[in-house]
Amino acid sequence: MEEFYRGFAQRARDLAEKADPFTKRRLLDLAKRYDLKSTGSSYGRAPAPRATPPNVLFSGSGEA
Repeated sequence: MEEFYRGFAQRARDLAEKADPFTKRRLLDLAKRYDLKSTGSSYGRAPAPRATPPNVLFSGSGEA
């Protein structure tokens, strides 16, 4: 899986070389995130689940 993410990171960097400044910045950020995923960093992992399920938050009658 590490090689998969490294390949995606390199592909994003290659595309960034030819992109406009806005897209380049976003592609380089994406490449950085893929690099972090390939090293097993916690940055790329899903956030912890909520303590309270959403259906409990809205238990009123539903009228505004």
